[in-house]
Amino acid sequence: MKRLSQATLSQMPASVARPTYDRDAARIGIVHLGLGAFHRAHQAVMTEAALDAGDLAWGIAGVSLRSPETRDALGPQDGLYTVAVRDGTSARLQVVGAILHTLVAPEDPAAVLGLMAAPDTRIVSLTVTEKGYCHLPATGELDENHPDIVYDLAYPERPRSAIGFLVEAIARRRQAGLAPFTVLSCDNLPANGRTLAKVVTRFAALRDPALAGYIAANVAFPCSMVDRIVPATTEADRTFVAGMLGLDDAWPVMTEPFLQWVIEDRFPEGRPDWGAAGAIFVADVEPFEHMKLRLLNGSHSTLAYLGYLAGHQTVAEAMAAPGFSELLDQMMAQEVSPTLPPFDGFDLAAYRAALLARFRNPALHHRTWQIAMDGSQKLPQRLLGTIRDRLKADASFERLALGVAAWMVYATGRDEAGASIDVRDPLACRIAAATADKRNAADLMDAYLNFQEVFGTDLPASAPFRSTLLRALEALLANGAARTAQGFQHA
Repeated sequence: MKRLSQATLSQMPASVARPTYDRDAARIGIVHLGLGAFHRAHQAVMTEAALDAGDLAWGIAGVSLRSPETRDALGPQDGLYTVAVRDGTSARLQVVGAILHTLVAPEDPAAVLGLMAAPDTRIVSLTVTEKGYCHLPATGELDENHPDIVYDLAYPERPRSAIGFLVEAIARRRQAGLAPFTVLSCDNLPANGRTLAKVVTRFAALRDPALAGYIAANVAFPCSMVDRIVPATTEADRTFVAGMLGLDDAWPVMTEPFLQWVIEDRFPEGRPDWGAAGAIFVADVEPFEHMKLRLLNGSHSTLAYLGYLAGHQTVAEAMAAPGFSELLDQMMAQEVSPTLPPFDGFDLAAYRAALLARFRNPALHHRTWQIAMDGSQKLPQRLLGTIRDRLKADASFERLALGVAAWMVYATGRDEAGASIDVRDPLACRIAAATADKRNAADLMDAYLNFQEVFGTDLPASAPFRSTLLRALEALLANGAARTAQGFQHA
């Protein structure tokens, strides 16, 4: 079978959407850091719509900060790839051409910086996950002891971190007399634009206080909220896409029909018409962001840890098991929703019901193990902030605490049968060392609560937090995840 490429586009079935614009005439206006599946199923799809509408100033250069896999897959395909939108038994395919160039930062940091400092580049966007911000999740401050930050301060001309690349590129543009690009975070962080501005400005201050002042005065960091479920691509997915496409695609992406992007409209040097593709521009993203982080992401993480411990490989499989759907429904309605600001004209109950339906989508083989990654970075935003609000209101949070407890059991690296778990987390080694000899719930909890970068100092000092979390841990260790989840079924 032939490979997907610019030369083979015409051989696809007519039902497959494809670029209608002249890709050779398009210019790179966006440099995107973190060329993963989510970006390719979300921001790149919306940018594709702007290019299709005739605005060719917004082609994307995608930068992988670590692995060459995506570049190696897309390079022979001229940057083209397939987005398969799956719902139940149906699927709709689109070949996206918005990514005009791919780079691997460790191989050639100078080329990445050259593109970021180019006159046509007006936006640098990021999907580098929570850990890519080199910050302390409990406080949002720059982790000045992070190895990549230490390195980038010593060698600013060949950075490793997204923060280092941003600051060096802005410095080069300033030196050349070019306007700064807009820095657009598309990651699941509270106030992601403001968080990014804080760590970038602090990093710049450690290099040059004058540069930090320039960034604070001149660089826009709009907040945004992104939402689309994008599982990791499997070999079965590649086979499925090849069968429909009639061509081999080394790295298609699978996703759901739902697509949401809420953005603060602060782009001094312009932006694509993402609104034509469904993006919503607002003055304040925070209400939407809290809603999504706490309802969708908090529920997703809770389901991932409990589901994995109960032996469920995918989200849909866990949702079909007794108790899990009811647990999430109760958590969202009774514990999370009361912490959210009012939404005029927005049906929060319908949004919660839609989330449960999305989680049940059997066509999306979203692995619980994938969602479980980097829990130490995710929990402060997804669960612990909500718990803090419930504590302030003197309100219950048993289900939220169960999600935290499930992460604690999962991150020890042993499942309920004693089998090893491949824990992917920046703190994995430290957690393993701290919990290795902890056999009861109280000792295990105390070991975790020493991680101030996750829990801060307030939660470990809170008697209601400790007692509620301890009960959840004791239930999990005594009864297992499946029985514990079912215990909430008729609560």
